[in-house]
Amino acid sequence: MGTLTGFFVVAAAGYILGSIPFAVIIARCCGVDILKAGSGNPGATNVKRVCGKFAGNLCFVLDAAKGFLAAAWPLYPAVFGVDFADPHQLAYVGICSAVIGHSFSPFLRFKGGKGVSTAIGGLLAVMFWAILAGLVVWLIVFYSTRYVSLASISLAVALPIASWLIYPTMHGHLYISLGLAVVIIVRHRSNIARLLKGTENRF
Repeated sequence: MGTLTGFFVVAAAGYILGSIPFAVIIARCCGVDILKAGSGNPGATNVKRVCGKFAGNLCFVLDAAKGFLAAAWPLYPAVFGVDFADPHQLAYVGICSAVIGHSFSPFLRFKGGKGVSTAIGGLLAVMFWAILAGLVVWLIVFYSTRYVSLASISLAVALPIASWLIYPTMHGHLYISLGLAVVIIVRHRSNIARLLKGTENRF
């Protein structure tokens, strides 16, 4: 498949995948409108807080799977049956599209979650060791502060640094991690305001 055609196909597929609101679906199975419960955010953290550990973990896995599939299918033509001209660049397109779909879902009137789980899943497909380092940072910050938002912001900051250190010659990895870091931090701007005021909820 040609580069231009592949770009539009991967972008569209990634956006559609990313836009599936698993948090809303899972919460409804629990009899809860997640958009009106807890923080109102349709993401794994809010589902876990409102519906319990199993529901929250399931939401995280499914949201991460959206990103992973969006990034992975250009990279593995033997598995998915589609051969792209520039698979690595299109994997970046898939990740970005899935995160945008998750954050601005047409099923939720172009609103959505923060994009952290979906970004993690996508980056697992293309830069495993960097995202692993980022997850270590997430765990350290979360268990020392109990703030999921601060841990997620710390993960976003750590990703470009880890990418640069682990993959110094792969500039695409650095650019995609920088872009996703900006998106994640911007999506957490209300959390940042609450952290500064000391009113953010601990988990």
